[in-house]
Amino acid sequence: MPLLKQLFKPTNRDLLKRIGFTLVALAIFIIGTTIQVPGTESITKNLGFLELVNTMGGGALQNFSIFALGVMPYITATIVMQLLGELIPYFQELNKQGHVGRQKINTYSRYMGILFAFIQGYAFSFMFLGRSASATEYIYISVVLTAGTAFLLWLGDQITRKGIGNGLSLIIMAGIIATLPQMFIDAFQGLVVFDGTTQEITLGIVKFILFAIIYFAIIVGVIFVQMAERKVPIQYANKSTTYGQSASYVPIKVNTAGVVPVIFASSLMAIPGIIASLINNESFSLFVQNYLTYTTPVGFIIYVIFIFLFGFVYTYMVFKPEDFAKNLQESGGYIPGIRPGNETKTYLSKVLTRITCLGSVFLAIIVALPIIFSRLTSLPTSVSIGGTGLLIVVGVALETYKQIEGSLLSRNYKKGYSRR
Repeated sequence: MPLLKQLFKPTNRDLLKRIGFTLVALAIFIIGTTIQVPGTESITKNLGFLELVNTMGGGALQNFSIFALGVMPYITATIVMQLLGELIPYFQELNKQGHVGRQKINTYSRYMGILFAFIQGYAFSFMFLGRSASATEYIYISVVLTAGTAFLLWLGDQITRKGIGNGLSLIIMAGIIATLPQMFIDAFQGLVVFDGTTQEITLGIVKFILFAIIYFAIIVGVIFVQMAERKVPIQYANKSTTYGQSASYVPIKVNTAGVVPVIFASSLMAIPGIIASLINNESFSLFVQNYLTYTTPVGFIIYVIFIFLFGFVYTYMVFKPEDFAKNLQESGGYIPGIRPGNETKTYLSKVLTRITCLGSVFLAIIVALPIIFSRLTSLPTSVSIGGTGLLIVVGVALETYKQIEGSLLSRNYKKGYSRR
């Protein structure tokens, strides 16, 4: 509440305008998810491995709208560029060039994202329209879907520049939140039997209340884990810590990788299904359906293992113990009780491994919850508990809140400083 009071002060009108611009831009995105690609119809069959794309796009893929691909091609391209940054010397040099290098990498990511969008658009049009359409129709739909992704990238940039928060992240969050009201409606209709006895109706209402409580309890748990971090103390040789002075530390988040492992694992799991749709081989399609979809026991285990492994890979890409130990030693810092150099690297690696193990297990559990829930209940597939969407919404909401809070605090600080 104190944040809301500060936000609506007359001196913060420009911040309110930025928030208003963000809401209008997100409304444009939501409207766009309902506009179908001309000449196509909504998808009625089960999306399977593409459910994550549909969720992150606010149901746009199910509607086969102009925003059916969302910003997933760009996210995939960004992950690929990060992997290339670890393998190819040219991109390693760009990473060391600071802001200029990051701008070049971002440009390459956008070009690659547009290319991925066209390839995915062609594959989706082939999958959902069948083989009856002509090559011109496939290309036409691919171009429309690619243009939708390009527009969303531009819209995300406008939100980042003129609005509040990270534009692309907010677009994904808006798409996920847009599906929540319908999910709770489906859950209520699936649990409450209106044409039954009074006892059955009461039992259904109790089940729905229990479902809502569990859902929000998981949200609280996700918030707790997303904010949890291990603080490694840091001391500098040229500085002394006096009584009452807070010591320096480096925070290592429990879930450093965020949702990137899930996106990468989902992309890998989707490749066999796309190939099966393109080659139209019955035996290969049957193999993919039985063993390489996460709704089957074998596919589910492979999916969870991918998430767990990618959690470690991406965490060590983001937080490099060797580089951190080297930079810490060069700046005259050290971890109390640990010698600089190799011992610091070994200590950080050990801490990071333990933290990442906990974070990857948490990530796998959250992603596995909706799959297990759908197997144990007879509710519609639109009703789920946990999942990637929840992680994204919580993460983006926390970051946006921190940005608004930081903006208000900096304004108050400048205002107080100017009075002195």
